[in-house]
Amino acid sequence: MRKVGESKGSSETLVKDALAERLRDEITSGRLRPGLRIVEGTWARKFGVAQGSIREAINILAQEGFVVKAAGRSARVVKLSEEDVLQLYALRGALEGLAARLASEGKPDFSHLEHAIGAMRQAAKKNRCPELLDADLEFHLELCRLSGNSYVLEHSRRILLPLFAFVRIRVLASGQSTSVWDRDLEAHQRIIDLLREGEGDVIEQYVRRVMTRFGATAYDNWEKRAPASKKRSKR
Repeated sequence: MRKVGESKGSSETLVKDALAERLRDEITSGRLRPGLRIVEGTWARKFGVAQGSIREAINILAQEGFVVKAAGRSARVVKLSEEDVLQLYALRGALEGLAARLASEGKPDFSHLEHAIGAMRQAAKKNRCPELLDADLEFHLELCRLSGNSYVLEHSRRILLPLFAFVRIRVLASGQSTSVWDRDLEAHQRIIDLLREGEGDVIEQYVRRVMTRFGATAYDNWEKRAPASKKRSKR
């Protein structure tokens, strides 16, 4: 029974959100692994809800980047290969480099970027990876927003949301600590410093270089593996 003053729409929204949270937990815990199908009927029976409710919950996760959907097919948990990651970081370098150059020329308010990196530092001190990842995503989305170019922001969201969802899945599954972000935190601070200096070409090239470095080490960090250079030296 709904409470007095509570609309049917609001209660349905709560149900969708709760189901999305339960499925999200299944994904981030590793019980639903990258690439696996999410069969609506199976999860509807498991959770004791209508199949349509599961479909709506999956749509929420698709918007967040945790799952991918193709027309006429079941949703699957997002899965990225090492080559996918390298290509995504190369694209990020181009898009976020452009965003940084435009932001430096526009001289906007950088306080939200400062807040995001502050949140990253606090999460790192407490060794809380999910919070650090949330703040990291916020930082990069804000950088793209500050470009003032809606197309840069739109395309960056399409890249960043599934990428960060996949990172969260892999990091939580591997039990990685926040220590792998120590060097990256200083790179984020350097981005803000260069933005304030207003040298568009300098900040664009710096962001491109940083993304190349991030991409080269990302997969090994997420999987808690030895970097490729160390693997080769052991042969």
